[in-house]
Amino acid sequence: MKIVLAGAFGNLGFEILKQLVEKGYEIIAADLKEKANNGYEGKYIFKEIDATKPETLEGLCENVDLVITTMGLTSSSTRFTAYDIDYQGNLNLLEEAKRAGVKKFNYISVIACERAGAEKVPMLHAKWLLEEELRKSGIDHVIYRPTGYFYDIAKVFRPFIEKGEIQLLKGYGNMKANVVACEDFASFIIEHMNDVGNPIYEVGGKETYTYEEMTKLCFDAAGKETKIKYVPPGMFDILSKLPKIKKEGKRDIILFSKWTLTNDLVGKDVTGESSFKEYIKAYFGGKSW
Repeated sequence: MKIVLAGAFGNLGFEILKQLVEKGYEIIAADLKEKANNGYEGKYIFKEIDATKPETLEGLCENVDLVITTMGLTSSSTRFTAYDIDYQGNLNLLEEAKRAGVKKFNYISVIACERAGAEKVPMLHAKWLLEEELRKSGIDHVIYRPTGYFYDIAKVFRPFIEKGEIQLLKGYGNMKANVVACEDFASFIIEHMNDVGNPIYEVGGKETYTYEEMTKLCFDAAGKETKIKYVPPGMFDILSKLPKIKKEGKRDIILFSKWTLTNDLVGKDVTGESSFKEYIKAYFGGKSW
């Protein structure tokens, strides 16, 4: 089987790439840049692409059986919005796949993008719009909606743990999520990549915690007293409207952060044996941060 993996050198993409290589698939790893000295050189074909420029996708999907795309905006940007990458970039790839006669197109979306109110959050709405295009396309597909990843929680919480105090939203400390280890999610993606019937999977890990519980796990692992400051949810709305925030391209991240902290994000399709608690112990307890 010949597979195009778009976004192959992001955190999730590279984990998928490694596992596909180990299973012996023929892979075209497509991304803006190739991860240097990654240990898998020569076991895939690298294709440099910029999905916002359709001409860079020409010929990418020739004689390909399956496309898997992880492409999406994951940080602040002054050049692009979620609509440029998550929607239009993936739509450009979908159109190229259709033109080349690809039989299957699998998309990594995000949990809760279909809920009421998500249309006001670009990093959710853009993915929902792409899902809609995929459903209308007639191409066989699988949609994966992850809850979030271990490393995201550690990365977001890290500066607060270093500071010694974290901010949660007043009235929402008991919102919960079952975030998943990247390698476990990658395994799930590959295990289900040939599933029929155009399924949608909401994928999470085996442990579910409230945000207050996650906070305590992090402080405990770092050997610090848990200190939580509760702020009103409207603070995020005020921040998102500040000219400086907009200029620095942080508005979408702030709106997405508010959404995650005010919604239960528990995936019903539980996968993997990795422990979030043990991951946090190793991350903060090991002082590698």
